[in-house]
Amino acid sequence: MELNGVGWLAAIIIGGIAGWLAEQVMKSNMGMLMNIVLGIIGAVVLNAILVALNVGILGTGWIAYLITGFIGACILIFIVRAIRR
Repeated sequence: MELNGVGWLAAIIIGGIAGWLAEQVMKSNMGMLMNIVLGIIGAVVLNAILVALNVGILGTGWIAYLITGFIGACILIFIVRAIRR
């Protein structure tokens, strides 16, 4: 099974980078494992939202996965912060 045109190993690496970038932009304090989780889940969630809204997917490949992972991870960080307050 592939995730947005990338394999599992690439999804973990790219998800970690996307999560780390989101952590830096959102100024949150999370560990490496959480960065990977947020990046991968963020990409999957954002793709599902875009498909549900009939907007389409941003594309396939590692650049599209990085962009969707970053945006999705930022959204997840925002939601977690809103719930904690």
